[in-house]
Formats: sequence, structure tokens, C-alpha cells
Amino acid sequence: MDYIEFEKAVDMFGIISNMSKKDIKKRYLKLSKKYHPDMSTGSHEKFTELKRNYEVLQEYMENYSFSFEKDEFKKQFPAFFNYKSWVK
Repeated sequence: MDYIEFEKAVDMFGIISNMSKKDIKKRYLKLSKKYHPDMSTGSHEKFTELKRNYEVLQEYMENYSFSFEKDEFKKQFPAFFNYKSWVK
């Protein structure tokens, strides 16, 4: 996988920023129905491209390095960090 393949996959799925694996899978299922060769809007080439792009995104997500730093945690889960202010 190179960055050009990754960029094409991100564009095809319409990923703007932070999305979970679950969100990407939902998007894949929706697009696979649209591009499936048996559908009126589908084509074999587009369906094959979608499948390949999904594989690229899965590979990226499986090999992603997670940051376990406090600042990253605060950015990802701001509500959990401020839980003490919920209860008085």
C-alpha cells in the first residue's frame, strides 16, 4: 500500500476525519449495495475498486499505531477526562 492508494480509498469512502471501524464498515456496506454489478447503478469495475479500497483501509486500521499519551486521550475522549465536574 502506498499513500496514493490510501488517498483514493479515503476519497471513495468520503472520509473527512475521525471515523471508527464500525462507521467505515457501514459505509462499505452502503456503497457495496450501490455498486454491486446486479444493481442498476452498479458495475463490476466499480465494485472491484470499492472492495480493494476497503481492503486498503482495513490494512491501515489494523496496522495503525495508537498513542497512549494523556493529550491524545483528552482529544479522543474529552468527556471522560472531565467526569469529576459532572457530579457535585
